[in-house]
Amino acid sequence: MASQPEKKVFIVTGGASGIGLGITRYLITQQHPTLTPTHIAIFDINAETGNSVVSSLQQEYKSTSSATISFHQCDVSSWESQAAAFKEVAQQQGRVDYVVANAGITEKGDLLEKEAEPSKPVLATLNVNLVGVVYSTKLAVHYIRKNGSTSSTKGGIICTASNAGIYPFPMAPMYATTKHGVVGLVRSLARPLALEGIQINALAPAVIETNIASSLDLFKNMIITPMSTVIKAVEILLTSSPSPNSTSANAKPLPETTILTGKIAECHEGNVTFAEQPAYVDENTGKNIEMFWNLGYA
Repeated sequence: MASQPEKKVFIVTGGASGIGLGITRYLITQQHPTLTPTHIAIFDINAETGNSVVSSLQQEYKSTSSATISFHQCDVSSWESQAAAFKEVAQQQGRVDYVVANAGITEKGDLLEKEAEPSKPVLATLNVNLVGVVYSTKLAVHYIRKNGSTSSTKGGIICTASNAGIYPFPMAPMYATTKHGVVGLVRSLARPLALEGIQINALAPAVIETNIASSLDLFKNMIITPMSTVIKAVEILLTSSPSPNSTSANAKPLPETTILTGKIAECHEGNVTFAEQPAYVDENTGKNIEMFWNLGYA
């Protein structure tokens, strides 16, 4: 008798549309010796869209996938909303293994608006794109820690950043701020989480046509990156396969026990490249940061 695959439960925030839906579709059909999702929980703020998407996916994949799907209405900018949704999934499924912290919105408000009197900046983008990812990450770590490790990793987190989190993005400074924050969060958490067997990585897509944009006219004359490139990056990060386009040491064949963590997978046109962190400006800067690590506090 063939052995049953180990249960793997995934959460995808913002999973009812755009990049999140693309990742959800990939997970439903994923077949991997140690990483076949048995349940995918979609978190989204729009209940009507979320429930409709789940019904559609269940119908579409009923004969080709054994994975179950559920929808959980969730406002990622609210700690209480996310905590309740995570708890619900953990209680219903018995565990949480992987979290894709993907929910995001575009620029809201104008930080440089000329006004007679300065108004308080609109922080919706910050609250969804960065604070929401911080909440997702903290909750993911809490539940993944409960899993027994049967392989090289207990579980993992993939955060959706952007290439606007790597380069300056003058037309949407608040959006860029949030995505730079996600990149910093992932790179900074990778080392302590690795001690617990938990991966954390980020996607940094270039221009992708999704519903996050206010108008499809925005994409006219743009060089578009297909969703398939993002899916390629997700597969690399989940299975620890090296990217053929990576300029990092991980472009070499990896031992079976190696896991990718702290990586920023830049998705551009048909390519996935690991964006390298900046080199230390001098030797002492690196020594100081290492000293903070050894001291155990900052």
